[in-house]
Amino acid sequence: MDLSTPPPDLYGRPRADTFFRFLTAFGDRYSPALGSPLLRRNPRRPYSRPTEALQLVVTARRQVAADVVELTLADPSGGPLPGWQPGAHLRLTLPSGRERHYSLCGDPADGAEYADRTDRADRTDPAERSRYRIAVRRLPDGGGGSAEIHDTLHPGTRLTARRPRNGFAFCAEPAVLFLAGGIGITPLLPMVREARRNDLDWHLVHTGRSADTLPFAAELRALDPARVHLRTDDEHGGPPTGTELLAHAPRGAAVYCCGPAPMLTAVQRALDASPAASLHFERFGAAPVTDGEPFTVRLGADGPELPVPADRSALDVLREARPDLPYSCKQGFCGTCEVRLLAGTPDHRDRRLTPERRADGALLPCVSRAAAGETLVLDV
Repeated sequence: MDLSTPPPDLYGRPRADTFFRFLTAFGDRYSPALGSPLLRRNPRRPYSRPTEALQLVVTARRQVAADVVELTLADPSGGPLPGWQPGAHLRLTLPSGRERHYSLCGDPADGAEYADRTDRADRTDPAERSRYRIAVRRLPDGGGGSAEIHDTLHPGTRLTARRPRNGFAFCAEPAVLFLAGGIGITPLLPMVREARRNDLDWHLVHTGRSADTLPFAAELRALDPARVHLRTDDEHGGPPTGTELLAHAPRGAAVYCCGPAPMLTAVQRALDASPAASLHFERFGAAPVTDGEPFTVRLGADGPELPVPADRSALDVLREARPDLPYSCKQGFCGTCEVRLLAGTPDHRDRRLTPERRADGALLPCVSRAAAGETLVLDV
């Protein structure tokens, strides 16, 4: 029998089977690569290419509350910017090299939002998003990013940024309660606009120390005075309780909360006894360490050893020895503070790194820890 000639098909035609022809071609291509990285990926998925950084320029700046400035950012050439959804944030690289994340507080559905502030009066296409808005509060005890923005970023300053990403997506449930603490209004403001546009049953409570500390107060009142509740500590004898905040929730509402850790903790504890049904949240401060054990980090194979107490993060300890170590959110999902693990067994607590990245030695010291007495050797 001549095995080199394919047998005829059901109709007597000497035609090779299409599936096996494809399978043979696949094998001819990948068989020589046994043991190579080619076989460690799905051949149907293209290699990912890093996206180019956005080039932005500050086109406007205004004071929106005590110690809070709003910046308007645009493409230097006046072109459109990538679209985004409520809850998204920008990762900015400041002139000093610091990287910081800031929530977008404009309206993603209104591309003509700033048409009257530009010399291009014909820019009225809602699909053309030509501006980003962020608001930043000066933090006296922060890492320098907010001070740099307040002191040095003025119209004309050039910046680079990553495309908008969203870790706090708005699901547009029929009934919604928004709870904002101070600068925590920034990711919620676009959500409020979206809820209003879709005729949802929504309410907003914006809290702060005093009226002058509440950003966008006039803008919020203009949306719907009956649904916007501005609540200040100085007028009510202190911060609100979780029960007081959740009393504004419609029956079965989804709660979207962004604010300081005590506010979020109070809301979480009061949720079960409230009319609300679910809670979505974003912190703008680091979460407290839970179930922490003391361990040690070593800076390089022969470097100094730094003890990490049970109630502090490895990032806090590392920054005392390496003040220039970058960081941003301290919550385990942004990835700015990533370091390389050389030795030791970590307890990964982040929400960003894949198992493959962890196996390759990536570690986020903002939240990841180790067992009691363990030493993690880091390449920093």
